[in-house]
Amino acid sequence: MLRFTLLWLLVFLFASISSSSARPAPYAMRISCGARQNIRTPPTYTRWYKDFAYTGGIPANATAPSYITPPLKTLRYFPLSEGPENCYIINRVPKGHYSVRIFFGLVEHEIDNEPLFEVSVEGTIIHSLKSGWSKNDEQVFAEALVFLLDGSVSICFHSTGRGDPTIISIEILQIDEKAYYFGPEWGRGVILKTTSRLTCGTSKPKFDEDYSGDHWGGDRFWHPIRTFGKNVDAPRSTESGIKKASTVPNFYPEALYQSAVVSTDSKPDLAYTMDVDPNKNYSIWLHFAEIDATITSAGKRVFDVLINGGTVFENVDVVGMSGDRYTALVLNTTVALSGRTLTITLHPKKGNHAILTAIEVFQVIVAESKTSPEEVRALQALKKSLGLPNRFGWNGDPCVPKEHPWSGADCHFDKSGGKWFIDGLGLGNQGLRGSLPNEISKLHHLQSINLSGNSIHGVIPSSLGTVTSLETLDLSYNFLNGSIPESLGKLTALRRLNLNGNSLSGRVPSALGGRLLNGASFNFTDNHGLCGIPGLPKCGPHLSAGAKVGIAFAVFLSLVLLVICSICWWKRRQNILRAQQIAAASRSAPYAKARTQSSHDIQMSRNPSRGRTASENGPSLLS
Repeated sequence: MLRFTLLWLLVFLFASISSSSARPAPYAMRISCGARQNIRTPPTYTRWYKDFAYTGGIPANATAPSYITPPLKTLRYFPLSEGPENCYIINRVPKGHYSVRIFFGLVEHEIDNEPLFEVSVEGTIIHSLKSGWSKNDEQVFAEALVFLLDGSVSICFHSTGRGDPTIISIEILQIDEKAYYFGPEWGRGVILKTTSRLTCGTSKPKFDEDYSGDHWGGDRFWHPIRTFGKNVDAPRSTESGIKKASTVPNFYPEALYQSAVVSTDSKPDLAYTMDVDPNKNYSIWLHFAEIDATITSAGKRVFDVLINGGTVFENVDVVGMSGDRYTALVLNTTVALSGRTLTITLHPKKGNHAILTAIEVFQVIVAESKTSPEEVRALQALKKSLGLPNRFGWNGDPCVPKEHPWSGADCHFDKSGGKWFIDGLGLGNQGLRGSLPNEISKLHHLQSINLSGNSIHGVIPSSLGTVTSLETLDLSYNFLNGSIPESLGKLTALRRLNLNGNSLSGRVPSALGGRLLNGASFNFTDNHGLCGIPGLPKCGPHLSAGAKVGIAFAVFLSLVLLVICSICWWKRRQNILRAQQIAAASRSAPYAKARTQSSHDIQMSRNPSRGRTASENGPSLLS
């Protein structure tokens, strides 16, 4: 009995340890763009979150261009009037390696209006839609494998002037940290853009979810290709299990390897050609499993693999390299392509026939370096304070993609720090309103600021004096008031300062006046309150800011006391006048006189002494 109890305790302990060490489910965020409530879609009843507070744009009813598009009924589109760049910013995303996929759609009843635009993830362009995309299953979505390290992800859509970007869904699916490792170049600074993913020998398109694949695989889409050409190959399939399939780090579904194509006697070479972008690097993954019943052992089928005519794998023996029949084998290589086509050729050396299960092709993209977060926050504060209109498209990263920088922001790359920063602001004559925020001083690398010809009011932030690299500052023809900060005199690099056409007052800092002797170009005209340098009125007695505040407070207090005294005097005067009016009214009334005489008679009757003669009452003085 004791042994039986100990055995059960050991089993329970082992189960507890196993369950505690089990890998948690990967992070998954699926957004149904334009949707107002969470929904689930058949046949797998995948959960899609409602589209709330992620971005701007306009929700609308959707037309799905392909049967592989998720069966969602809404989308979100971004008219050019809202700016050329629009982004989904999704926060609280755990650090990790992710598959990011975006499905495109068409606005309902506008299926002939096919928009063309570009897509970026974390500031790096991953896809440019080409004409005819809505009729090609592999082009109705964009997908990339990317590392997300700062707790959020930005997915941006860049207008090219040919229609409004329209998005049906966004998926952010965590995958294994080492997924698709292809060599020393692989890493956090590299993005793999999915160019093509094929499953051979079948006509049924499948997602990993349809294959009941492991969720750490990322729910990949496999485009079916039953044959590479008429009479050039033959399909093979099996229902037998496949070993070594769903293993780390890529977790390929086992069912992927249950179909394949095999070359024929009439065409021993097995070849597939696809279009690619020129002058790019591509990571190519080839999948094999020996499911042909005619091949019973190693050495029966051997072939070479060529990419655009160059041999990349020699003497591939699927059974020998995988260890057995019905066992998965994956080969990977990275090639640089200069042309616009990629041709994969399998050339038999033994057995006369080659076999191929699946193909994956990724474009290797070096991730763009991002703008300094501090400077991004400063520009966002400036956008809010000045009320920049949507047409500026200040969304996403200011400097990347390099093809779509923020309008009015000039960028420069710091090679030593590996970050972009802002060295110029050109927003003159843009109808801007509001005031200048103190955060503008966080743009430490600014050399030029032009905000002239707007309707900016308020004071000039004294913090501008900390932007020591500033060479040009043009704030002319606005509604700025107050004094010129003394801190501007510390800008030793400043060579051009235009503050004319405002409502500034007070003394021009002496340091700025002295700079005029060194060839600097400063303009202070049309500010009726400025004084202190040649060309401006002379300044009177100069009071410090504290003295001005004290005088203003004393004047205010005196006014308050004067008002209080006036109110008291007025109330007292009103009371006196009211009393006089009452007395006068009582003396002039007839009934009051009669009442007074009657009262006098009564008093005389009650007080007999009042009726005595003068001799009885005492002596009197006679005149």
